[in-house]
Amino acid sequence: MKKHVTIAMMAFSIIMFSQKKKNGTIYLEHPSITAVEAMQQAFIKGDTTKLSTYLADNFRAINGMNTNPEAKGTPKKAFLNQSLFWKNNTSYLSIERTPGAYPDALEYADSKGEVWVQTWDDLKGVHDDTGVKLNMPLHRLFFVNKDNKIVTMITYNDGTVFQTLREGFSERKNGTLYNSHKYINKVRRMMAAFENMDLEKAYSYFDEKASFNNLEMAVGESMTLEELKAAHQEFYKKYEIESIDVVGYPDGLDYEIGGGGMTIQSWWNFRVIRKSDKKKLVMPAMYTHDFNDEGMIVRSIGYFSTKVLDSK
Repeated sequence: MKKHVTIAMMAFSIIMFSQKKKNGTIYLEHPSITAVEAMQQAFIKGDTTKLSTYLADNFRAINGMNTNPEAKGTPKKAFLNQSLFWKNNTSYLSIERTPGAYPDALEYADSKGEVWVQTWDDLKGVHDDTGVKLNMPLHRLFFVNKDNKIVTMITYNDGTVFQTLREGFSERKNGTLYNSHKYINKVRRMMAAFENMDLEKAYSYFDEKASFNNLEMAVGESMTLEELKAAHQEFYKKYEIESIDVVGYPDGLDYEIGGGGMTIQSWWNFRVIRKSDKKKLVMPAMYTHDFNDEGMIVRSIGYFSTKVLDSK
């Protein structure tokens, strides 16, 4: 049995080693890498004369995210026009290597002098008309012929940014704005409960899994309902609420995009008395409250600064 196991292990090792086979060379530095990176810089600068020198006459730019099998890509002349468009319509345009990344040139064993170059870059800029910000990773594959001319460029990027850009050229509605709504009424009742220290009622408007954050918290940080209650208790030890007065009127935002529930945004003046010296203070605050389909508040974001409560 031991002999059979040994033979089997040897056979397995032979199979594993036989699966390795070199198929060319990967270069860290190569004339094709130089040509590819120089071409990209010429593109964002709108230098079509220089850009043209890096491209083969049969050049095609292909969207690697396009699933249309009949797509033929963008030919050289149209690609040169795209360079002018981006130069003339985009501010702060740049393309640079992604930090920590570098291009590779792959020369396959049967390539006959042709090379594939792969790059990882960051594209940045701001579209002049729409104000849409471009800040995305960009992965590209380039097929470079033996004359060091780029024949094919395949691009993989976040196409949703360009969709947002296209949408920016036309107006469209995104739901309905209410100044009177049952959820606006709920927010008013909730604030009135806090003003009158009817805390059980005030907290009853929140879903038990609701999240809470504000401008004084770190990005991504939030509190649970129980943590909010504890924070409120610390507040009540130092301050007495005199009144919570609405400023203007709340808005109910029923968004179409995203398919979420109603959002109520409201503005308030918190009039409080500091217990240590009986000083009266006013803290302006703006809130957004997101409601679920059951009519419960599932998220609250507060825009205020408690520094005003430390005023002398």
